[in-house]
Amino acid sequence: MFASFASIATLMLSTLLMMAGFGLMNFMVPLRSISEGWSTFTISVIATGYTFGFTLSCIVTPIFVRRVGHVRVFSALITLLTVSILSCALVVDWRAWFLFRGIAGFAIAGAYLVIESWLNERVTNENRGALYSFYMVTCLVGSIGGQYLVPLGNPDGFELFILCGLIFSLALFPTALSTAQSPAPIAQARFDLMRLYRRSPVAFIGSLLSGALSGTWGSLGGVYTQAIGMNTAQGATLLSAFLAGGAIAQVPLGRISDRIDRRYVMIFSGAFGFLSCAVMAAFQGVGTVPVYIAGFFVGSVLYPVYALNAAHANDLAEPDEYVTISSAIMILYGLGTVSGPLMAGTLMEWFGPLGLIWFLAAAFAAYAGYSSWRMTRRVGQVSDKADFQAMPIPVLGTDPAGAPNTLLSDPEDSR
Repeated sequence: MFASFASIATLMLSTLLMMAGFGLMNFMVPLRSISEGWSTFTISVIATGYTFGFTLSCIVTPIFVRRVGHVRVFSALITLLTVSILSCALVVDWRAWFLFRGIAGFAIAGAYLVIESWLNERVTNENRGALYSFYMVTCLVGSIGGQYLVPLGNPDGFELFILCGLIFSLALFPTALSTAQSPAPIAQARFDLMRLYRRSPVAFIGSLLSGALSGTWGSLGGVYTQAIGMNTAQGATLLSAFLAGGAIAQVPLGRISDRIDRRYVMIFSGAFGFLSCAVMAAFQGVGTVPVYIAGFFVGSVLYPVYALNAAHANDLAEPDEYVTISSAIMILYGLGTVSGPLMAGTLMEWFGPLGLIWFLAAAFAAYAGYSSWRMTRRVGQVSDKADFQAMPIPVLGTDPAGAPNTLLSDPEDSR
């Protein structure tokens, strides 16, 4: 097992640094946007630039990887991340930031793709769970660590932007200088939304809703913390509570879904998320600790629902459909991350910070409601399921066989 961890040590170090810069960037950019006096809707528009770039990269990046290889593409993408954040410090205009955030989304999605393709070639059935757990912890620690760098500086200045660029640049070194063998080229994915709908309508709708949930909180969570009067340290703690809840709950929820109809777990997740959002809204203004606790529980179901959708769809797919089904899930998730922030941003303009929480609650309620209705339309199956594997959210790269990662270690594992 030690040899397995050693084989991905440099890759995980690059991942840790990349996610530290990513966590810093995702918290710092909304804070600076608020200080510039931009409206919540404008900030949500900027956020859609990121999601457009993210989704586009999932389609385009495999082409570049096939042409020049993983290491060169990863270096180019990290350079793009550095350019995107430093450009935000040079040109402070929301229209320019829409473009810069699009570049950042393109770069981070491609970097995920390269990292996960590399990781997938290092895992076996014996070490898969341990290595993926290590990967998840690495991403979590990096993201949380980056968020806690924000209180060390002033988002109104340029120092934090430079620090973020330096961290991204450092992420180049471990992978660029590694002597480990690069993974095999990536194949192009195919997209067929109607095939996914025919196989699993609940995964079709659920993928849209999971994108709206995680994309909305990821884009506007920092805005919410400022709107309710939290300082940067308190805001970083709330964002970290969401991440920690999602990381801790993925495996228990996944294991339960392996043993019963996954739609029962989907219904529970949606209902629990709705109730947790209601509690979080009720605690707003009461104190920070109750909001942290409520946020932890919201995050515990907000992030794992993507994995549940992917697992359920693959349970019903034929072996030759894994690539197509997974690709459709990726596109729907991306569409959700584009539309969610725009709708939630509008609600925040109308109703204040509670608009964000009630948007999340409505999405959770729709998820639970639609899953319940689908159970009246199709009998479920619980046999022939393999172990559920937890991974960070959102992760929309592709595996070496060409299938976009859907938070399962292997598409065939979900059969």
